[in-house]
Amino acid sequence: MLKLDTAGAKDHNSHAQEHPGQATAHSAPTPDCLVEMYEVMVRSRRLDERCWLLHRQGRIGFHISGIGHEAAQVGVAFAMQRGHDFLHPYYRDLAMVIALGMPMRAILLGSFGKQGDPSSGGRQMPNHYCYKPASIFSVSSPVGTQLPQAAGLALAEKLKGGNRVTVTCIGEGATSEGDFHEALDWAGVHRLPLVVVVENNEYAISVPMHLQMAVERVADRAAAYGIRGVSVDGLDVFASYAAAKEAIDLARAGAGTTLLEVRVARITPHSSDDNDATYRSPEEKARVRAQDPLPRFQKQLVEMGLLTPAMIAEIERRAQAEVDDALRYAENAPYPPVEWAMGPVFAD
Repeated sequence: MLKLDTAGAKDHNSHAQEHPGQATAHSAPTPDCLVEMYEVMVRSRRLDERCWLLHRQGRIGFHISGIGHEAAQVGVAFAMQRGHDFLHPYYRDLAMVIALGMPMRAILLGSFGKQGDPSSGGRQMPNHYCYKPASIFSVSSPVGTQLPQAAGLALAEKLKGGNRVTVTCIGEGATSEGDFHEALDWAGVHRLPLVVVVENNEYAISVPMHLQMAVERVADRAAAYGIRGVSVDGLDVFASYAAAKEAIDLARAGAGTTLLEVRVARITPHSSDDNDATYRSPEEKARVRAQDPLPRFQKQLVEMGLLTPAMIAEIERRAQAEVDDALRYAENAPYPPVEWAMGPVFAD
């Protein structure tokens, strides 16, 4: 665990000597920031759980979960300059987009396909996050296509002389796509201000990691492109934050791209359409559930004296109230008019 910084502000810019392949120590978030991180994880988890229920009730058509990924996502999001740096997310990044400021109401408008959905106006599948006020860019369903887009965005920022860093996220299965290799090659050649976060949950739908790649770690692939490769325990908020903060600071300083592998746990099936009992044993599923990062982080903060039972109960109450409000709002929102199916795809 990192040493707690009880004096600094929320934005920390110092970084330590780099050790290739590892995360190095940074100033830790302040106590208030750590509690905020925990609250984001709780808010994301309760919305995620509600979406599973809504799907099983037939009220939404699809859900793909980030349960087990929250510690890594929150660590990365809080290492960014929120609202300033760019994010190209992927479909599991629920906690990350909440941390960056995407409202639950906006997320559930997408889940219900309602008018006002900021991702696509109700035409895209759920969990394809986009929210312009938080600099969250639009993505689509083909796996890995956000990678060259993120590299292009980072190149544009470099050519403009700006200091925004682009962060993009994928699962380890997307590293088998050509887009991954093309984007990282481009990033290495041009030393782009880019951080590629691979949320490695060891399964590309039903295909285990050892059938995806012959290397032990995704981060090992970075050397082929001349960029930094870092692998970290993505179930640990502190380790995830430290690794992301260093990668983002280096990118902002002109030191190029980092391939950041955060090793997480996919506690749920791949999606609401998947039955993971067909390829995961009960023993494996129990082992993965035991890795849940939320109670782990809660325990750490309690031991540090930053959370009390009363605070935990109040955070839960607020999270449930926010989910309830977002659900009422989305269910009561109108569907887009039929004519909207054609626009703004085609020009008038």
